[in-house]
Amino acid sequence: MESKKNPKADLEKRSGLFLNIGLCVSLLLVITAFEWRFYDRGAGMDLGSIEDDFEDLMEIPPTEHPPPPPPVIQQPEIIEVPDIEEIVFEEAPEEEEVDEIFTIVEDQPTPPGGMGAFYKYVATNLRYPAQARRMGIEGKVFVQFVVDKDGNLTNVQAIKGIGAGCDEEAVRVIAKAKRWSPGKQRGRPVKVRMILPITFKLG
Repeated sequence: MESKKNPKADLEKRSGLFLNIGLCVSLLLVITAFEWRFYDRGAGMDLGSIEDDFEDLMEIPPTEHPPPPPPVIQQPEIIEVPDIEEIVFEEAPEEEEVDEIFTIVEDQPTPPGGMGAFYKYVATNLRYPAQARRMGIEGKVFVQFVVDKDGNLTNVQAIKGIGAGCDEEAVRVIAKAKRWSPGKQRGRPVKVRMILPITFKLG
């Protein structure tokens, strides 16, 4: 059986129109909802009625942490001297001169007339020992001695010899030499140890 439909009651022809109207109404409602200002009329937004009581607030200072205590330093013991006692400052005793024997000094000891005159004295006074002459012994005897602060030749000894009486003769000649000019260190006379070679040679 065929359904009878009134062409005027057919809503499918106007479905596009209703859809556009619905979209427009929905869009209008969304825009109205976003643009509507509800807070304009609210009593809570009246900033003029807010009482300014910030001045009554107490400023709370920041919490200060005390610095750590300083380390304990043991103080030296202080001995109290009564006022009656008189403090006497004694002068420090002068340093005792050390009887030191130098080997190198600023001013070396020198014999009278210089070393040339001294070796001339040795050649003149030296006697060749008879035993050494018979045995044909020649060589150098090294004689060590100390020139003291007064220029005297002391502690004369042969530290390296050739024997046969030559060592003793070299010591004898040196020990009988005249006084030298003493050596000086920082301008002061000091003892100086010296070593001289004495040559024995058969002519």
